[in-house]
Amino acid sequence: MGFFSKPKDVEVETTAVPAEEHVEEIPSLPTPLTSTVIATGLTVSGTLEGEGVIQVEGVVKGQIVLNGAVIVTTTGSIEGPVTANVIQIAGSIRGNCIAREHMCLEKTGNLEGDVTTISLIVHDGGRLNGRSNMVKTIDAKATAEPSAPAEELEFGPNYKAKG
Repeated sequence: MGFFSKPKDVEVETTAVPAEEHVEEIPSLPTPLTSTVIATGLTVSGTLEGEGVIQVEGVVKGQIVLNGAVIVTTTGSIEGPVTANVIQIAGSIRGNCIAREHMCLEKTGNLEGDVTTISLIVHDGGRLNGRSNMVKTIDAKATAEPSAPAEELEFGPNYKAKG
């Protein structure tokens, strides 16, 4: 065959090879904190316990014990004690609060009750009607139960000391 000559026709047999499916493994995602929103217009009664973040835009009547954060928006209110790692109040809470790490009372926030925390910020305009107890650490007993059961508390002008 010459240098510029045409090659003879050669029949080549081809077979279709199925394309190998390449499936990448999806990397495992970190477990997100569960987040709950108590929406505006919603009222929840009872004890809320668990882990994650609770954002209160409506009304909660009862105790909250949370390993995580409680955020009370400007439309939200809580009537009862709150225990959480972080508490942020832009609405209102009527009850004692224990913030294991940090508590922030925003300028629209109102707290009627005592607060025990390691770190407390009260923005200009925020209202705290109660006592604040600043501690270095929060012990387990303080987070387990409020200081006094509600039925033992007595308030008002008709209060008479027992004894």
